[in-house]
Amino acid sequence: MPQTITIITGASMGIGLAIAQQQVREGAFVFNLDQQDFCQPLENASWLPCDVSNVNQVRRLINQCAATTGRIDRLVCNAGIHLSATIEETGEAMLDKVFAVNVKGAYAAIQAVLPIMREQERGAIVLMGSDQSVVGKRSAFAYGMSKAALASMAKTTALDYAAFNIRVNAVCPGTIETPLFHAAIDRYVAKTGKDKKQVVRDEAAEQPLNTLGQPDDVAALTGFLLSEQARFITGSLHAVDGGYTAG
Repeated sequence: MPQTITIITGASMGIGLAIAQQQVREGAFVFNLDQQDFCQPLENASWLPCDVSNVNQVRRLINQCAATTGRIDRLVCNAGIHLSATIEETGEAMLDKVFAVNVKGAYAAIQAVLPIMREQERGAIVLMGSDQSVVGKRSAFAYGMSKAALASMAKTTALDYAAFNIRVNAVCPGTIETPLFHAAIDRYVAKTGKDKKQVVRDEAAEQPLNTLGQPDDVAALTGFLLSEQARFITGSLHAVDGGYTAG
């Protein structure tokens, strides 16, 4: 195995895939915990079929990774689902599902790697937050609340485990052009009948930099936070949102 072992949840496409590719380029071996395989081939990486909302399954797979490699250096909690709905439109089952994947999935992965990282006396963890970790948006009740929870999880875990040289941060992307983004736009277009190209242009125009972010933009920041270059950074939230939350 290469020198660095990175576990990523939800690395089969979009931001997660870009992070996996970045980690491999930097010499890491990547374990991808996701319900589906990588959407394109990736060397020095292994897909482990996983439902991240299943705590026991996450724990078992991460322990399996540690037993195979002897260590875990980095964890990225990226798996997540989106829901566009107000509080009145959010049924209990949908609320439970959003929190099971977005929050409990991160909880399960972090809880599983911490004993290993404690024993190593080193480790780096990045949670995938959102601009909604720090600001509110319309029709984003459950999703925004789940991302705010991840911001809190990063801060509290960073404080609790700093003594073990384990760093924990959150990356907070804005509007990034991913399959998840296009799926949300498609649902909106189906509901409203608006032109998709115009809707995408309108989304880009809402960003101060007048463009949509790309998965590689998020991967670059995540890779930095995982690296030793960020050795004095922990418990912090890092925006990669084209200036959206600056105002």
